Amino acid sequence: MVHSFEELIGTPFCGEVNAICWERELKGDYDEFARVVGDLDEITSLEEDDLMSLLLSSEGQVARRQLIEDLRLLQCEGLQPSLDLIPAYPKADSADLVPVDVYDLHADSATVPTDTLLCSYTVAASEGFANDEVERYVDVPEIRSELLKRYGGEDGAGFCEYLKERFYDLHYRPLAGAKPYSFGFGNMWRIATQCPDSPVAPCIHRAPTTEVGQTPRLLLIS
Repeated sequence: MVHSFEELIGTPFCGEVNAICWERELKGDYDEFARVVGDLDEITSLEEDDLMSLLLSSEGQVARRQLIEDLRLLQCEGLQPSLDLIPAYPKADSADLVPVDVYDLHADSATVPTDTLLCSYTVAASEGFANDEVERYVDVPEIRSELLKRYGGEDGAGFCEYLKERFYDLHYRPLAGAKPYSFGFGNMWRIATQCPDSPVAPCIHRAPTTEVGQTPRLLLIS
């Protein structure tokens, strides 16, 4: 837990610490953005100009100032944050051997050293799991055996590339007794990704399940 954006960005990951939280209690009405924007069929990003164009109540205006401040904080770090209203994400087929959607436990990945920053403002918050409470699907013997059959070759470098190309290597399932922790609302998180030279294992997390017709979730992510 840290107490400022500067600490959030500057605190190094080490040991078992692969997720850092800047805990905040934000003022304002963040649910108003979904009400004002109206019904959505797909993920919709809100730029600063979009936010400024909305007619909001006094509480909505308080929230708007905070959202713009959060966007600018990340932009000043050279990042490209996205503020999204999310009615739902694409969902994997329930029959898939390895579900590869963001509702499933997963690690973010990058080809260069980088982290993920995110903040949930409404509806439901992201969840994380301790790394010792999860296992990769591809490390489960019966699942790996079936994937090898589909690959049609030996368990070597080619197979590992096959798994990577399909993002199978990034998805996990909880072990018995595993308990998630909530990222909460208004808190800004920095989480470790699976990337070159990372000093720690990636943070395993998932998006909260949202239902068709539910109010869109408001999320900042970079």
